Amino acid sequence: MKRFKHCLCFLALTCLSSLTAFSQEGVIDSSHVVTLRIDPQSARGAAVSQIFDEVKFVPLETTRESLFGNISELKISGNKFLIYDYDTKAVLVFTNEGKYLTKIDAAKLQTEKADKEKAVTHGFTLVKEGNTEYIAVYTPNNVQYFTLEGNFVKKTKNFNYYSPKLSFANSDVVIRPYTYIKKGKDSTQYSVVTIDKKTKDTVGYFKRDPKFFEKDDWYGDDPITKYNDSEAFYTNYYDYRLYKLTAKKMELAYKFIFPAINTLPKDFITNPIYVKKRFEYFEKNKKTIHGIGSSYLIGDQLYLKLSNIFWDKDQKKSLIYNTKTTELLSFQDLEPDSLSSFLPVTDSGFAYDFENRGFLAYEDKKFYTSYSALAMFTFKERSAGKTNKYPPLLENYFKTGDRKSNPVIIILKPKQI
Repeated sequence: MKRFKHCLCFLALTCLSSLTAFSQEGVIDSSHVVTLRIDPQSARGAAVSQIFDEVKFVPLETTRESLFGNISELKISGNKFLIYDYDTKAVLVFTNEGKYLTKIDAAKLQTEKADKEKAVTHGFTLVKEGNTEYIAVYTPNNVQYFTLEGNFVKKTKNFNYYSPKLSFANSDVVIRPYTYIKKGKDSTQYSVVTIDKKTKDTVGYFKRDPKFFEKDDWYGDDPITKYNDSEAFYTNYYDYRLYKLTAKKMELAYKFIFPAINTLPKDFITNPIYVKKRFEYFEKNKKTIHGIGSSYLIGDQLYLKLSNIFWDKDQKKSLIYNTKTTELLSFQDLEPDSLSSFLPVTDSGFAYDFENRGFLAYEDKKFYTSYSALAMFTFKERSAGKTNKYPPLLENYFKTGDRKSNPVIIILKPKQI
């Protein structure tokens, strides 16, 4: 069993937008919603080369300094991978070929006199100022800026500037989750807002109680997933709907109906008997899908992540649904072939990294995921005799690494079907 709870940093919860020239609560367009009846267990398999055009394995260099556990967060900046490891509380920087460059850990952080303990990181983001991109790591008391080479630049108390946001191409609009809109002396928190950087016009969707996260337990993924330059999906906790968000509006795109064994009670949100007892319910109903996780629409293919807090190698929760043919595929049933050197493209069915986190990133029309060295060497043994030659990076990894080496990043370019 793998239990996880969506824990948002307090910065995101307390971020307060500046006074706006015009702010309003957004209206959600439901006129084009598509209802999909899906039985996850009916999903079948396919060859890796039927789904992807390219597969690349990038082992991350293992040295005494670079050794870490697993990838909690991945960001891509040019030809660099930036990784946050929750266990070591460090941000590590590798080239996109896996060579270790530097890391930012407690030894590089600036501890203030008022700090009771030595400063540690709680995550990071990339911040661009002018033409320069910085790694911004946050501690309980400040945000500290570093170059991509790991050199300290400055620290600031400006948590609002740090707060997570997404932007659309050819638009001045940015998206922020869990943000307050201030009107006069009053302020209202919304699950997601769009802000025009030029006019400061702000639109909020899904009004929230300021103590939303204090009053109950919430399990799930990050609510916003950008899948192309002008669109993103938004999901709510304990809800079977996907909302499409653009610079101009939000609309209900898909509504899902699952088999009864996978479905939450209709009053799961409104009935007080479930408040602060969500996990107890999930523990008694382990096949329940408690929401829609990070999902993407690539061409006609809808990449779906179904949220469930228990690891079950037989339950299919990462799916690909073709919106034109209604064909339903399961990631854990994808068959490795020559495109993937006869190695699986995820650790589904072996471990729970992919099941727990899904894709770590989607950049430049490519998915990024990872799995452990233990999984990689196990998969190599299982595929013995199917191939005599691996790509150079993998060949070297198998010669010099072992089951305790750093994880491997897998880059997948999906077909634009």
